[in-house]
Amino acid sequence: QVQLVESGGGLVQTGASLKLSCAASGRTFSNNLMGWFRQAPGKERDFVAAISGSERSTYYKESVKGRFTISRDNAKSTVYLQMNSLTPEDTAVYYCAASTSYTRPYYDTSRYDYWGQGTQVTVSS
Repeated sequence: QVQLVESGGGLVQTGASLKLSCAASGRTFSNNLMGWFRQAPGKERDFVAAISGSERSTYYKESVKGRFTISRDNAKSTVYLQMNSLTPEDTAVYYCAASTSYTRPYYDTSRYDYWGQGTQVTVSS
């Protein structure tokens, strides 16, 4: 059974940092695109960042560029999202996702086949 399990969320103040982790089990995704999405209350799930299997390519939502960094450790089957300079606008449930297809853009939720259960990030002002 394939599982993606996120951790690292929490309640922080504006300007703080958090590092999210996503541990995969049940199969290897070392050659696959992995992504982070987030969903705020009453809003659609939104792309945040993605990283290719080779780590040669990373992609970011414009509003997180320079603040967030996506990385992966294939030996540990884990993807990370380092989030710095957090603001209340970053408050959301953050989801990890894995893609086994190549038919959709990296920022499209339909590109991804496996999803974690999400971890809450709350940034207070």
